[in-house]
Amino acid sequence: MTETIQKTLRDSAAMRWTALLLLALAMFCSYIFMDILSPIKDLMLSERGWDSTAFGTMQGSEVFLNVFVFFLIFAGIILDKMGVRFTAVLSGAVMLIGAIIKWYAVSEAFMGSGLEQWFTDNLNYIPVFDELGVSPFYEGMPASAKFAACGFMIFGCGCEMAGITVSRGIVKWFKGREMALAMGSEMALARLGVATCMIFSPFFAHLGGKVSVTRSVAFGVVLMCIALIMFIVYFFMDKKLDSQSGEAEEKDDPFKISDIGKILTSSGFWLVALLCVLYYSAIFPFQKYAVNMLQCNLTLTPPDADSFWASSSVTIVQYIIMLVVAAAGFASNFQKAKGKKYGLLGLSILALITYCYMGYMRQSAESIFAVFPLLAVLITPILGSYVDHKGKAASMLILGSLLLIGCHLTFAFVLPLFKGSAVGGIIIAYVTILVLGSSFSLVPASLWPSVPKLVDAKVIGSAYALIFWIQNIGLWLFPLLIGKVLDATNPDVTDPTQFNYTAPLVMLASLGVAALILGLILKVVDRKRGLGLEEPNIKE
Repeated sequence: MTETIQKTLRDSAAMRWTALLLLALAMFCSYIFMDILSPIKDLMLSERGWDSTAFGTMQGSEVFLNVFVFFLIFAGIILDKMGVRFTAVLSGAVMLIGAIIKWYAVSEAFMGSGLEQWFTDNLNYIPVFDELGVSPFYEGMPASAKFAACGFMIFGCGCEMAGITVSRGIVKWFKGREMALAMGSEMALARLGVATCMIFSPFFAHLGGKVSVTRSVAFGVVLMCIALIMFIVYFFMDKKLDSQSGEAEEKDDPFKISDIGKILTSSGFWLVALLCVLYYSAIFPFQKYAVNMLQCNLTLTPPDADSFWASSSVTIVQYIIMLVVAAAGFASNFQKAKGKKYGLLGLSILALITYCYMGYMRQSAESIFAVFPLLAVLITPILGSYVDHKGKAASMLILGSLLLIGCHLTFAFVLPLFKGSAVGGIIIAYVTILVLGSSFSLVPASLWPSVPKLVDAKVIGSAYALIFWIQNIGLWLFPLLIGKVLDATNPDVTDPTQFNYTAPLVMLASLGVAALILGLILKVVDRKRGLGLEEPNIKE
């Protein structure tokens, strides 16, 4: 008698990767909005009167509700009780609401309005939070920055909820298969949003020859609409999977608050969580200041206003070349024929060199930093596949910490030595940025796929939420600290392209040192207790 084997969408590689693409595109859009003001920090000073403290306070506000109102913990509970698809759509809607508020806050319509006057007169003192020194506002903070911070808080709730939901969704679709490759690929593709933001935020701000920071944020709002659409499409795809497999979004063994205790008593969980907060705190806050840091440490001479390199069309050409770098490099990892593999790899490298040359000719700090995720897109599938088949996740975290330390110290002490050299400084900047981006790719390929090895399946959502909550403490604190340190170490500097970034960069490098120490401890604990972090995800 012939047995019929029922296959589901999850058993189809094409469907699995389509689901991943939907999630990755949504996160791609959210990454763009997350840093939409980062490449135009100098314009926020000249157009809206935001100094480094105001800018850093607003940027850090993204995670304020997640950390201090514990929204991210609630998000994890929602995810475990309501399931992936409901939480995905909810997170998309919340992100869009927050994005719209932030857009209005920096718009010309807000300036001179009664709402602006209200924010000027209020929120200068927040009881308890001010005493603790963690208030998202302060007396004298520009009204537009306060209101933008409110919108960014709401966006941050949705964004971090989306992050844990996407991680849980990938576990659902890829567990027992190429999970590390999937997680690494999702983050690599999503991080193209960083590069997209660095190129197009200044493009829209200067479009038509008239500076308008509102256009940049409006571009981000449109993308958040697209993100919500991606999550809605995923909703129906995920629902179809459950109808085929007989799985239910609510578990037979429902989530209980006491289950959090099981997570918190795991030493492996705490080591991974602390590694995460240290590593991400040295990357994401840096991204918000990286363009301004390059403006302060590179000798950049704007091209003639009537030349091709100063035109708006060069932005589109450069972005297309960037997509060629990413697409060819990413696809080369999946080619079995050596001719196609090395042909695509060669095309990717050639396009990367072309992109870097165009960035040099444009003399643009934004386009220079936009190479940040490109090498990561190329190598993340390699790293993810290696972890799936060979393991060594803890070892990769150690390597990532070493690269992180080296890059920040290079920015702090080596790059300033080349300030008088137009070519040398840009070469040092490109190499360091590419290496930093590649070190970042080690985290999604090794850390996130390790979480299911540390906790029970029914509390994976809450485990990711707790890690993200701990991570968010750093993402709130360090943008604020960088801004305060910048103002404190540059008291008489009024030109936003003349700041000395040595102190903030040394601070970020110290986070890498702490992450390195924890990585070494994690490897020892894994060996003694058999956590399985060094073991492959796919058992042969």
